[in-house]
Amino acid sequence: MELGLVLDGSRPPSELLELAQAAERHRLAMVVVDPDDLDAWTLAVWIAGSTDTIPVVVPAEPDVEPVPTDPATPYPQVVAHAARSADTLAPGRLTRTEPFWVRAEAGAPAPALRDLAGADGTVVVEVADPEEVARLARELGLDERPATHRSPAVRARRRPGIDYDGVPASLAERAVEPGDPGYQAVSSTYLRGGAPGLVLRPRTPEEVADALAFASRHRHLPLGVRSAGHGISGRSTNRGGLVVDVGAMDEVTVIDRASRLVRIGPGATWKKVARTIGPRGWAITSGDYGGVGVGGLATAGGIGLLSREQGLTIDRVRAVELVLADGQQVRASATENPDLFWAVRGAGASFGVATAFEIEAGPVSRAVGFAQLVLVVDDIADALVTFGEVASAAPRDTTVFLVTGRPQGGRSVVQLFGVVDSDDGEVVVERLNPFVRLGLLAQQDVRLVPYADAIGWAPDVGPEGHHGFGEPVSRSAFVDAVTPALARDAADLLRSGAVHFFQLRTMGGAIADVDPQATAFAHRHAAFNVAAMGSSHDALRPGWERVRQHADGLYLSFETDTDPARLADAFPPDTLARLRELKRRYDPEQLLRDNFAIDPATPVAAQETLS
Repeated sequence: MELGLVLDGSRPPSELLELAQAAERHRLAMVVVDPDDLDAWTLAVWIAGSTDTIPVVVPAEPDVEPVPTDPATPYPQVVAHAARSADTLAPGRLTRTEPFWVRAEAGAPAPALRDLAGADGTVVVEVADPEEVARLARELGLDERPATHRSPAVRARRRPGIDYDGVPASLAERAVEPGDPGYQAVSSTYLRGGAPGLVLRPRTPEEVADALAFASRHRHLPLGVRSAGHGISGRSTNRGGLVVDVGAMDEVTVIDRASRLVRIGPGATWKKVARTIGPRGWAITSGDYGGVGVGGLATAGGIGLLSREQGLTIDRVRAVELVLADGQQVRASATENPDLFWAVRGAGASFGVATAFEIEAGPVSRAVGFAQLVLVVDDIADALVTFGEVASAAPRDTTVFLVTGRPQGGRSVVQLFGVVDSDDGEVVVERLNPFVRLGLLAQQDVRLVPYADAIGWAPDVGPEGHHGFGEPVSRSAFVDAVTPALARDAADLLRSGAVHFFQLRTMGGAIADVDPQATAFAHRHAAFNVAAMGSSHDALRPGWERVRQHADGLYLSFETDTDPARLADAFPPDTLARLRELKRRYDPEQLLRDNFAIDPATPVAAQETLS
């Protein structure tokens, strides 16, 4: 049975607080506010703020007109806003619901409460003092419940189609449900809101296998895998499905100094990696933001601020430890499961959950030139062409990215940021001077800093997690050059207002040194990655289609369009055919399908017709 405590609002506030704290201490299911002359939400928030874990239930008001005529009846909009605010202040703890309990007479003894509840029902009762709460809890065995026990108020928020009671014992204590206090911290990601039905948080490869076994029993649900929760594609959260969060697996260890080999957990951020190995004069090329998790980047590609010098992140990976869809733990390297090693470097999310990487760091100057330039340009198309020419002609020690948005007043603001791997100030200035040709230099910040500082400006994610919201859309394309025709179409897209973020990531250099057949990331020819973000698929589509006609391929990590044709854009025919054959071997039932499904049964030719 479950026991809840009724808090009579006519009592003195100090007594209400003592009763609520006693109910929490003795693991009662909830406290139900009975406000009397007090406002229900004010009382509930006060109780929640004075306790730590116990759910506080506010009985739902009956449906009323949008503008009630009775002065004592609350406005529905005000109540809804209060509920959202309360859930922000005390995540998962305040519930507004129809009564799902039987109310006992005040002071009812334990046997009477047990009879009213039956085998698994819920009874609420008003008691006189904290000592009576302790006595009832002892006589009903409430103090003996495991820490993973969830109250009826929490269970009321469970989503249909999920076997919550069947969560493996290894994962149950850390699993997070929609009604749990920590739910809000794990539901959203850096860029978007989410509402998963259950978040599993394994800490070991064995627990990852348990999580995938649980997911295999829920194939009807979306399945997201999350490392640090930054992903632009948004597939590390969902609505109503499962999320396997490997953020706790975040160790960074040097395992061979001579070869600069570093073992890294998938939940580590690149900021943490850079801080750990930077004092040795090492760096691992990653993206451009230190808050990104290792797991997603090191299986997809990794186009970053050292890429023209070091290649993609996946080019530095020497081994990956994975849990496959069937729960098998494997190691993939050039000599161990080499076919899988080929696939996970570019399409890793479709083949397993990475639990550790061995990555070879590269030497880097003790201080690098980190530049942030802001220019104002009259003709954005001309500026894009100029940037393309200058960025491609730069030495390999220089990687610069461009960001812009919608023009204002006929002018565009262009932001350039990049790294010059040199601790010589004169060399840094020499490398950057050609970029000033783009327009009027309005602001500049050029420093000699450790590489860790160049990507380390990302804030640490605390226990409150990410706070992304909405559903931003993004598009991606690889291009061989920024031609005048591409620049004109990009300028039209920017002027349309459909895009609030447009980026050119410079590629080439060491990226192009790698044989296109060496990894599942085959677009080694590309000089730039183009990315555009907006808030509406429909608004973005017309202008983007004109930009995409200049493209040859796309980067899945920056793409939210789930049209199957995008898969053929991401992987050339020979690459896709090989991935499909490996999918038949390693995940034939497509458990790992939510990060672009590689259908093992669809012929390549049929896939291409979709484009």
